[in-house]
Amino acid sequence: MTPNSLFYLLIAIIIIVFIIDSLLDILNAMHYDDAIPEELSDVYPEEEYRKSIAYKKANYKFKLVSSSISLCIMLLFFFFDGFAVIDGVARSFSDNSIVVGLLFFGIIMIGSDILSTPTAYYRIFVIEEKFGFNKMSKKTFFIDKIKSIIMMIIVGGGLLALILWFYELTGKSFWIYALGLVTVFTVAMNMFYAKLIVPVFNKQTPLEPGELRDTIEAYSKKVGFQLKDIFVIDGSKRSTKANAYFSGLGSEKRITLYDTLIKDLNNEEIVAVLAHEVGHYKKRHVIVNLILSVALTGLTLWFLSLFIANPLLSAALNVEIPSFHIGLITFGILYSPISEITGLIMNIVSRTFEYQADNYAKNTYNREALISSLKKLSKNNFSNLTPHPAMVFIHYSHPTLLQRIKNLKE
Repeated sequence: MTPNSLFYLLIAIIIIVFIIDSLLDILNAMHYDDAIPEELSDVYPEEEYRKSIAYKKANYKFKLVSSSISLCIMLLFFFFDGFAVIDGVARSFSDNSIVVGLLFFGIIMIGSDILSTPTAYYRIFVIEEKFGFNKMSKKTFFIDKIKSIIMMIIVGGGLLALILWFYELTGKSFWIYALGLVTVFTVAMNMFYAKLIVPVFNKQTPLEPGELRDTIEAYSKKVGFQLKDIFVIDGSKRSTKANAYFSGLGSEKRITLYDTLIKDLNNEEIVAVLAHEVGHYKKRHVIVNLILSVALTGLTLWFLSLFIANPLLSAALNVEIPSFHIGLITFGILYSPISEITGLIMNIVSRTFEYQADNYAKNTYNREALISSLKKLSKNNFSNLTPHPAMVFIHYSHPTLLQRIKNLKE
């Protein structure tokens, strides 16, 4: 294969992936006006349902436009040798391959973040604002952006520097050491994410003593779930949408409730949601997902090690000096079809786990309270009640509301 033919293969992959995603969005949008299934007839009042459809259509149109603009920018970047230009800028500062790689990705990531800021701003302060979801101030928006960039430089830059160093030291064997690094990092994030990352963006406070805390602790004791902490996070400073999540491993387990969840649901419904999260832990889903994530990362790194030294990867992007960072860009696009397949498999596994966690909550707590909570959360988040089956199969990590309710009622 010549550099020129590889270049056009990259372009073809980018365009095909875009077309497939766009067709799925179009198919999905064609079902927005479908009649609500009888089992979900009590989720929305008619006026609210019309509003939810308008919200979905607004997001759909916005995504089509923004993704089309992103595609055009990316294609222009390829055809006008953007990667070669950035590589040249990075090399003008240093001859050290690790420094060059860090500068190269730093310029791309920060540039990409800056270019995506207008679309993020429009989505939050126009669409989300229009439909009553946004609670974020413009000050918070830009502070979040700055914090994200700083964290990307520190955490992402640190990991990338180590991987580049492994490659310099060991050549093709770098993937073994890189996998070890990623594994340690993934486990650490699972254990300490709530303590290290969340406080950078949100305030967490212990759930105050009272009926809700007593009910949660009584349920945890009943099912043998050793719970260290229950926290409330100030999600309402950004959005009205509600959530709850379980984090940590071993003695670091904690449950975090969004303040919007406490506002929207009654105590029985909140505990039912938490029973679902406990179900994930009891069924070892957290461990299985961790193992699968590490295994997929190992597979990707191994494939990368087979091709990264090939100068054709850099030549395809018209870069004269072959390098790890340029090869990584080319490989990432070539690997994207495989990534789509592994993502599909992970979504199938995830949906299976969601059913199992629902069943655990049904069997150990209260089926009707969980159904009620799912309906309220779907209503308050304007969830799509009639998605196209192809969209669900390919992109949904959770079953649809209808599928979950049918499963709970079995």
